[in-house]
Amino acid sequence: MRTIQMTLDDDLVIAVDEVSEELQTSRSAFTRQALREALAKHHRQAKEKQHRLGYEKHPRVSEEFGDWETEQAWGEE
Repeated sequence: MRTIQMTLDDDLVIAVDEVSEELQTSRSAFTRQALREALAKHHRQAKEKQHRLGYEKHPRVSEEFGDWETEQAWGEE
């Protein structure tokens, strides 16, 4: 683990300290978790964008899934 120095606004530090105390954790642990969640969100959004761009570049055609329609089970009919 590395120690780093960051510059944060006073109101942000106060808010983090309040929540950290409420969660009974340290400022560092809270910040690590927040950064992990922000990175996961970023990666998820990047994948969603890549997926969206792929479909924009190669749109789905109506026949694309037609072969499987007879294989679908919809319960009692």
